Amino acid sequence: MVFFLAAFGLLLHLLVWGAGAALLLTPRAWRNAWPIFCAPMGLALQSAVVWAGAYSNLAGTAVYARGTELIPLLLLALAVGRVGAGRVAAVLTRYWALGLVMAVDLGLLVLPLARASRTLTTSSLGSCDAADYAAGARVLQEFSRNERGGFIGLTEVVRVASVDNFYDFWLRLNHFTPSALIAFNGAVFGWQPHEITGLMTILLLVATLPAVYWLARTVLRASARTSLWLAAIYGLNPVTWYAVAHVAMGQLLAAPALAFLTWAGVALWRGRLTWRRGWALGGVLAMAYWLVLGGYNFIVLVGLVPALTYAGGEALRTGRWRKFGQWLVLMLVPLGVCGLVFTQRTLGLVERFQLFGQYDFGWTIPVMSPEGWLGAVAGTELGPLALGLRLPLLALLLAGLLLAWRRDRQEGRREGWWALAMMLPVIAGYAYLELRGALLGTHASYDAYKLLAVFFPGLLCGLCVWTSLARSRQPWQRWAARLGVVGITAANLVLADQFSTRLRRPPLQVDADLVALQRIETLPDVASINLQVADFWSRLWANAFLLRKPQYFPTHTYEGRLNTALKGDWDLTSGVLAVVTPAEAGSVRIGRSFRLLNRHSPYFLRVQLGEGWHPEEHLVRESQRWHWSKGEATLRVENPQATLRTVTLRLLARSLQLRDLQVWQGGACRGVVAVGTALADSVVAGVVLPPGETVLTLRSSQPPTAGTAADARALGFAVYRLELEVQPLPAPPAR
Repeated sequence: MVFFLAAFGLLLHLLVWGAGAALLLTPRAWRNAWPIFCAPMGLALQSAVVWAGAYSNLAGTAVYARGTELIPLLLLALAVGRVGAGRVAAVLTRYWALGLVMAVDLGLLVLPLARASRTLTTSSLGSCDAADYAAGARVLQEFSRNERGGFIGLTEVVRVASVDNFYDFWLRLNHFTPSALIAFNGAVFGWQPHEITGLMTILLLVATLPAVYWLARTVLRASARTSLWLAAIYGLNPVTWYAVAHVAMGQLLAAPALAFLTWAGVALWRGRLTWRRGWALGGVLAMAYWLVLGGYNFIVLVGLVPALTYAGGEALRTGRWRKFGQWLVLMLVPLGVCGLVFTQRTLGLVERFQLFGQYDFGWTIPVMSPEGWLGAVAGTELGPLALGLRLPLLALLLAGLLLAWRRDRQEGRREGWWALAMMLPVIAGYAYLELRGALLGTHASYDAYKLLAVFFPGLLCGLCVWTSLARSRQPWQRWAARLGVVGITAANLVLADQFSTRLRRPPLQVDADLVALQRIETLPDVASINLQVADFWSRLWANAFLLRKPQYFPTHTYEGRLNTALKGDWDLTSGVLAVVTPAEAGSVRIGRSFRLLNRHSPYFLRVQLGEGWHPEEHLVRESQRWHWSKGEATLRVENPQATLRTVTLRLLARSLQLRDLQVWQGGACRGVVAVGTALADSVVAGVVLPPGETVLTLRSSQPPTAGTAADARALGFAVYRLELEVQPLPAPPAR
């Protein structure tokens, strides 16, 4: 229940924030459509408040967010006084169906999160972006722009291009607005970033539904019923659920912004082109540019392409090039104004693209063809259907589009051309990036998916222009259109259910053990930390929870988290391996999974997995982690002390069959234990570690269990916990 209360509370809060601005800035010709603009106006206004707060050097949204709640109330009072309460209420009632669609989609998206956890938290199916957004949110929520303590000012670790501190990294280069929204709403409601990052991602998707409805209703002149259906499908589609499941806030924020840029460009061209009309649309354009520059600022270079294609095509058809020039000026003036306000982010565009050239961001995402964009994919990884099903579906879609375009020409309508203007540039860019990735062996398919996702409102509407056949005079065309609607709805519901099922038991979640890391910031003896945390998700969240402490990384973890020499006084470790020291050595256990080890302790050791291990597996709810060995497997132990150290190995392990587990050090066997099918503890005592690195080998006289159809891996033994318990040093002789 707490997830639903939080989600609907956040949505209502957002709409209230945007209502006054929407009433005041919606152009007069569309004044009765002001509810359509509430959500994006609320997002832009909250982002602007945080931007102003950051440059006012206030100590984070925790200080000023609740005080700024007066801003939307004053705007709403001003707007209602100007328009009239009766008229405002009358217009609101016209959009009850759209509100219902938003509420239903929001409920469906929140349901798996509520089933996965009893307390507010964030989950992911694979991407670790959530932790990055949360780190930025905490920066904006708790720190002022001038603060340089702890991790914030650790230049050698956080430097990115010309940015030398973690605060300015968010203002100049990273996705400012998504983190600002988390920071702002978290401060208002008293939530921490890890509690609402997932919910805010869902909110951004639901906030886009009015934009989809409006594009279909105005640009393609679809019926109200068809437009509502398209909005609902956008909220159920695997393209958007994939973004929610991987907490991809940036693209979900850019989508409504680009949709309204496209609408404004079309609306500006269709009417009488005057400065007054351009000024009337300026508020909507400024809102859209603000959202783009504050989030995916690099998308601004291609954000106008669908609108340019439409206006340029109309200019080519009619020869009205002077009008096209005026149109272009009116479209770009608000961009110039927003660019001046966002000066640092605008200047940072060059560096942003340089970073794209340096790093191959993302992962490989399967190529999707048009039937897949409408929901016909195989599973939550967006894989293609079998060719025997894929080709007929694609043929049916193309046939429907051709019929719709033919009908448009016969009736003198131009909806088909407008649909092409929204689709063709996106499809061309998507195809180029997919081809580039295939030829160069890079993750360009990830960029292709992002491009598809940010333009998906227009693409979805364009692909469904065949729904106009439902108004055809020929019965078979009407029935074909209706069957298409039913089929697409069913496909999207099936995929939404598959995503929902996976999110009920997510592979990645901010559990109680991760949250317990916040305790470290209260420990005065822990001055600085080496994040020797094995898995990427936990390491990034540990960083977000420990921003008040200097942190060092053994690997290049993410932008703004460089690998450097491990200068920290303490090691933070997690996972299957652990070093246990005597009580007086200063080690601290955090939750069930983490340990702090004092590097200056005479008992300090480092241990890591060597060769012969499968990747870590885990169960989130049970906080269980384990590694299967491939057969013979090794451990690498570093003893930085000048003298020998003796350790006892304590193992919690199991196997698929009874086998012996031998611990070898060089050419000597240090112990043998039996590992059965049930999880059980074993002990190997008296392992002596000389100074420097020692390799311990775990082997068995039985070969690993052969793979099966369900799991093709060769499996030796599964280690759930392997502790190196350092024995106390002998007491000095009495004098």
